[in-house]
Amino acid sequence: MNAPNPAPDRAADTRRFYEILSRVSERVGGCRHLANCNGRMHWPRRGVYFFFEPGECRSDPGCGLRVVRVGTHALKPGSRTSLWQRLSQHRGSARSGAGNHRGSIFRLIVGAALARRADAVPPQSWGVGSDAGAAARRLGLDRATVRRDEAELERRVSECIGRMPFLWLRVDDLPGSTSMRGVIERNAIALLSHARTPAVDTPSDSWLGAYSDREMVRASGLWNNRHVADTHDPSFLDEMETLVTRSRE
Repeated sequence: MNAPNPAPDRAADTRRFYEILSRVSERVGGCRHLANCNGRMHWPRRGVYFFFEPGECRSDPGCGLRVVRVGTHALKPGSRTSLWQRLSQHRGSARSGAGNHRGSIFRLIVGAALARRADAVPPQSWGVGSDAGAAARRLGLDRATVRRDEAELERRVSECIGRMPFLWLRVDDLPGSTSMRGVIERNAIALLSHARTPAVDTPSDSWLGAYSDREMVRASGLWNNRHVADTHDPSFLDEMETLVTRSRE
C-alpha cells in the first residue's frame, strides 16, 4: 500500500511562494499601483495578479508586504476579458475615481469594509442588482439617486485599491476549467488563507479586512471569498517557477 502524501508544509511553501514573487518582481520591473496604470502600458494578454496592502507585513517567515488578494480572469470558456480589462475594473476611473463595484467583487467587499470601519452604513443599494438601474427598480428608487448615493464610496474604494502595490504573472493559456491561471489562483489563495489551517503571516490588528461583512474574508486574512478553506497542492509552485523562468515580461 502506498504511503499517504504528507501534509503540505505551509511555512516552507509560503517562503517559496514569496521567493517566486520576488523573481516575478524582478522580471516586471517591480510592483505597480493601479492609480498610476493605464491600458497603454505593456500588459500580457492573460495572467494572475497578486495585490499587497500598505501596512500589511509578513511575519512568519520573511519580511516585506504580504499578499492580500489573488485573482485572475477569463476562466469561463469563450471569455475574452484581458488581464488589463480585469485590473481596470478593480481600479475604476483614473480621472474621476468613479467605479462599478458590481463588476468587481474586490471593489464590493472593500467598499463594505470601508463603510463599516467608518461606523457608517453602506448605501442601501450597495451590492444590489446587476447595475444601478436594477438596484433602483428593486429598491423603488430612481437610477440617478442610486448613482449619487454610491458615488462617494466608489471614490474611496478607487483610492484604497489604487494605493495597493501589485504584481502579475503572465499565464497566457486558454479560458476553461483546466486553465493554469485557475490552478495558480486557487492554490495560492489556499496557501495564504488562515481560514482552515494554522496561520502564517497573520493580518495586522488594523487590517481593513477585519471590518468586512464577509466571514471568510475576516477569517482568511485575504480579500478573497472563494478557495479560502481549500488545501493547497504544493505542485502549483513548480508551475509558477516554470512560468517565471519562461516569461519575458
